[in-house]
Amino acid sequence: IIKLVLLITIISISEMCVLLQYYQLCAEDYGWWWRSFTSGGSIAFYIFLYIYSWYPHLHAQKFSVTTFIYFGYMALMSFGTFVLMGSVGFFACFWFTHKIFSSVKVD
Repeated sequence: IIKLVLLITIISISEMCVLLQYYQLCAEDYGWWWRSFTSGGSIAFYIFLYIYSWYPHLHAQKFSVTTFIYFGYMALMSFGTFVLMGSVGFFACFWFTHKIFSSVKVD
């Protein structure tokens, strides 16, 4: 079931990034490289906010070392998610841009 959730997330991120890039290209803004990466990786900020909101329900919050380890590992997990989903968004936008501009005929 984890693979299915990952597949649905990858498809959703790809569609969102391609849609945002399409609007950006319609506005004739061709600086899409980093924007596609950050829009794909923006799900990591939601994950970190969810982790932060879930923290008060833990019973280990009275120790500062436990808090530091918890937020340290969760920050690493969020950063890994940012890089992974940012790469998915970037490659989806790269493929989309290649498909659009390869069909343009220049005389």
